[in-house]
Amino acid sequence: MSTKDKIVQTSISLFNEHGERAITTNHIASHLGISPGNLYYHFKNKEDIIRNIFSLYKGHLERHFTPISSSDDVLTQLSAYLESLSELMTNFHFFYDNLADILSRDDVLKDEYLALQEKLTKQVYDVILGLKQSQLIEIDDDDVEQLAHTVKLTVSFWTPYVKTHNKSGLLTQADIYQGLCKVILLFKPYTTTLGKAQFISLQGKYTATTVEAS
Repeated sequence: MSTKDKIVQTSISLFNEHGERAITTNHIASHLGISPGNLYYHFKNKEDIIRNIFSLYKGHLERHFTPISSSDDVLTQLSAYLESLSELMTNFHFFYDNLADILSRDDVLKDEYLALQEKLTKQVYDVILGLKQSQLIEIDDDDVEQLAHTVKLTVSFWTPYVKTHNKSGLLTQADIYQGLCKVILLFKPYTTTLGKAQFISLQGKYTATTVEAS
């Protein structure tokens, strides 16, 4: 692994463990056993490191959140999306925790983030339409966009919510699975007779893994 990649991976680990605001470039360099000057050879400042981390975050989304395929089972694709969300919340939870502050310091990053979120909203919208077309849910067309935003809202703010509601302030894998169950729960009021059993089965998958991870 190159020094540049080590800096990025170490930064992610320290940000997740201690919070992004508590970690400076000096902390990162010290943890790696390199000089601050060596770090600055690769990155101009902490914001530059965060931009590189965001590129990894964005790359993960672009690889795993592909457009809905009409030839594949929609619920299977939704399950794959949920698995991908689990990875994101595990690997980049510091970003969710301090999102507003991070974006307020970097206009370029904020523009990139907003463009990515617009794309994601469209994909969640398409997932909901796919579930409707497969007769797994029944929802008014006027409500599809609002449900898509509610799903994204739940995902974006679940991990900071969990951290502020437990004494340790730590995030566990069980917490992340509970978040996925909350996402699935958003769809349940709209399920049809055909879709109800499938959504219960999907929710049961994460309920079971929540118990195992506790």
